[in-house]
Amino acid sequence: MQLIPLAERMRPKNIEDVYGQQHLIGEGMVFRRFVEEGKIPSMILWGPPGVGKTTLAQLLATTVGLPFYTLSAISSGVKEVREVIANAQQEGKAVLFIDEIHRFSKSQQDALLGAVEKGIIQLIGATTENPSFEVIPALLSRCQVYVLQPLSEEELVTLLHHALATDEYLKTKKVAIKEHESLLRLSGGDARKLLNLLELVIDASGKGDIVITDEYVQKIAQKKVASYDKNGEMHYDIISAFIKSVRGSDPNAAVYWLARMIEGGEEVEFIARRLLILASEDIGNANPTALVMATTAFDAVRFIGWPESRIILSQVTTYLASSPKSNASYMAIGEAQQLVRSMGDLPVPLHLRNAPTKLMKNLDYGKEYKYAHSYDNNFVEQEYMPDKLSGKKIYEPGNNAREQELRTFLQKRWKEKYRY
Repeated sequence: MQLIPLAERMRPKNIEDVYGQQHLIGEGMVFRRFVEEGKIPSMILWGPPGVGKTTLAQLLATTVGLPFYTLSAISSGVKEVREVIANAQQEGKAVLFIDEIHRFSKSQQDALLGAVEKGIIQLIGATTENPSFEVIPALLSRCQVYVLQPLSEEELVTLLHHALATDEYLKTKKVAIKEHESLLRLSGGDARKLLNLLELVIDASGKGDIVITDEYVQKIAQKKVASYDKNGEMHYDIISAFIKSVRGSDPNAAVYWLARMIEGGEEVEFIARRLLILASEDIGNANPTALVMATTAFDAVRFIGWPESRIILSQVTTYLASSPKSNASYMAIGEAQQLVRSMGDLPVPLHLRNAPTKLMKNLDYGKEYKYAHSYDNNFVEQEYMPDKLSGKKIYEPGNNAREQELRTFLQKRWKEKYRY
C-alpha cells in the first residue's frame, strides 16, 4: 500500500490532463485563456465534491507564477488569513486558495476584503454550497463565480482505467475491472473517493490476479468505509429515515441515523436545515419551543462546525423526537394555497384595505374596520376573509395539550363562525 493516496498521485499536472469541465477548460474557454494569458481574477469555484476544484486552483495558480497559499475553512481562522495577507504584502502578490470557503464566518470573510480589493491577494475559493447564500455580498462582488459540473459516468470509468494504466504502483498489480457500478455508486461521482476506493479494494485483495466486481467492491467497502453517498440514493434514504424517526418520536433511531450522516461526511448545515423544517412541519404549535431550539442550533453549528456540532445536533434531534407532534400548521398552509389556486385572487374586503390617500378613503377603504385592541379582551368579531370564503375553517388545531389550549381560545371567539 502506498503512503500517498491514489487520488493525490493521480492529480493532474497540467490543464490538459483534467477530466470533465470542458465548458471551462476546453479550447477557447475561459480557464484555457487564463492559462494562455498568465493572469487570473479572484474567483469562486462552485461544484460538488471531487470534480476538480482544488486541482484547477493549483493549476491556475501555477500559470501566473505567484506564491500559492492554501487554507481550509474548517481549521483556519482570521489569524491565519492575516498571516497570509502579511506574507503576500512582502512578496508583492500571492494566490490564496480557501477550501470550503462557505464555512468561513462573516468576520473571516471580512478579513479578506481589503487584500482582495487591492489586488494583494488573488483569491480562489472552493465551495459545494451556493455562494449567493454562503459568501458575503461584498466579497462575492469582487470574485467571478464559476460552476463546475459533476463528472459523467463515462469520464469516471475512463479515469479508473487511466489510473490502472499509468500509476506506477497499480501497474505492478494484475487488475481487471469486470464491473464498475459499485465503485461509481459508493463514490457518488466524487473522483477523489473513486480513486481511493479503487486502491482500497485492490490493497484488500492480496496477491495474484484481481477481478473487480460489484459484489466484491460492496463486500470490501462495508468493512472499510461507511456506506454513505452525499449525492446519491443512500443520501436520500438516510435523511428520509432520519426525518421519519423524529416524526415518529423515536429518539434512539433518530440519533442513529444522525450518526450515519455524520460518519458519512454530510454537511452540518444540511442536517441543521432539516431539523428546522421538522420543528415547524411536524411539531409546530404542539411545542413552539422546538422551532426556537432548531433555529438556535442552526446558528450555532454554522459558527462551530465539525466535530463539536455533533453534540448540538444530537441535543436538538433527541429533543424534537421526544416532543409532542402536530402537522396542523403544515396542513393549514397547504389547504390555503390550494384555495388560492382554485379560487383565484379574491378581493380584499373594503374594511381591511389600506387607505393611505384621500381618494382611497373616499372609496371607503378601511372605513368600517374595527381595531381589536379597542374592545374587551382585545377582540371584536368582524369579517377577515374574502366574502366567498366567509366561515371557511383552514387551521384545525392538533390533538395535543398546547393546541387544545389554542382550540379553547379560538372557541371563545369563533365557535359559531368556524365551529371550533
